[in-house]
Amino acid sequence: MMRKYALERGATLLRRMLFRLNRAAELRDPESIHDLRVSIRRFQQCLRAFHAFLPRREVRKVRQRLREVMELSGEVRNRDVALDLVQRSGLSASSALSSRLMRERKQFQGELVALLDHWSRRDVSRRWGARLGL
Repeated sequence: MMRKYALERGATLLRRMLFRLNRAAELRDPESIHDLRVSIRRFQQCLRAFHAFLPRREVRKVRQRLREVMELSGEVRNRDVALDLVQRSGLSASSALSSRLMRERKQFQGELVALLDHWSRRDVSRRWGARLGL
């Protein structure tokens, strides 16, 4: 009974996360990046909570791959938060700080989108679902 629930929950969270991955790659806006990070965290929590029902080696590989996305999306998200704070502080959008933050965000966003595109081409959803038994 618990195994069935764990696998169903894992499959649902995997689908949601993959939806958010595609959305973030397409929209590239602060909300989609934030939603992507939340969906990854929820999926990671599921992998930890139900580790007894999942293949250990495959879980480790998936979690390692997700860390890559979390690091890059975290860098983008940090710039989004900083830019919001700069705007609220009254600094000009053309200030040196704003320009640097925008340039850095664009760089990390490019790396993130490239990684997400790579995952999309490799059909991560099907492969991860099969490997994890979801």
